[in-house]
Amino acid sequence: MRALRILLIVAVVLGAVFVALDRAAVYFAESEAEGRVRFAGAETGRTEVSIKGFPFLTQIAGSELGQVDVEVSDIEASAAGRTIRISEIRARLHEVVLGAGYTSATASRATGTAVVSYADLTAVADEGVTVAYGGNGKVKVTGSVEIPVLGKTVSRSVLSTVALTGGDTVEVRADEVPGEGIPGLEDLVRSKTDFERKVGGLPEGLRLERIEVAPGGLEISVSGTDIALAG
Repeated sequence: MRALRILLIVAVVLGAVFVALDRAAVYFAESEAEGRVRFAGAETGRTEVSIKGFPFLTQIAGSELGQVDVEVSDIEASAAGRTIRISEIRARLHEVVLGAGYTSATASRATGTAVVSYADLTAVADEGVTVAYGGNGKVKVTGSVEIPVLGKTVSRSVLSTVALTGGDTVEVRADEVPGEGIPGLEDLVRSKTDFERKVGGLPEGLRLERIEVAPGGLEISVSGTDIALAG
């Protein structure tokens, strides 16, 4: 019985050591990945990596990770010839196969959310136009228009619906523009407040699926397959 107790104690100690080593290896791998991982096809800023699953050491031995959560900030993508800054992409990567020497990786599939702030949306709108959260799933677009018949410039704010069209284009369109009896006013206002921007330059393999208007910005659901990570 004494020998059995000693064996059990040794097994528990060895198990605890293995868990500690496994968690230490995960922490080291995450720290290394955060400084090296890049999405192919996109300029990015800070990256946070969280490797899921246990044990990690057996996953790394097989050169495949079951799930990796990645948060990437300050993604530079193109829109209508301008640069649109995506605040962040929060992605869940599945079946991540590691390349030789762990210098690259490919996720078989990914899901996540891309966030575009209203300040960054304003930056790609027409000059003099600002975009803000309007509540109830709408954005508030404000722009100044020149009224030729009155010889003056007026500022108008409208509540607009945001939609994703064609799989890659963000469309902003006013629900209603008060005409106030001034001929051509609605068309003038819409020429400022209604716009669409095609978004490109996202990480290769990711596609836009649907869009929601939230207080912190536009939240765009993304998914894809064969997502390349370079490091």
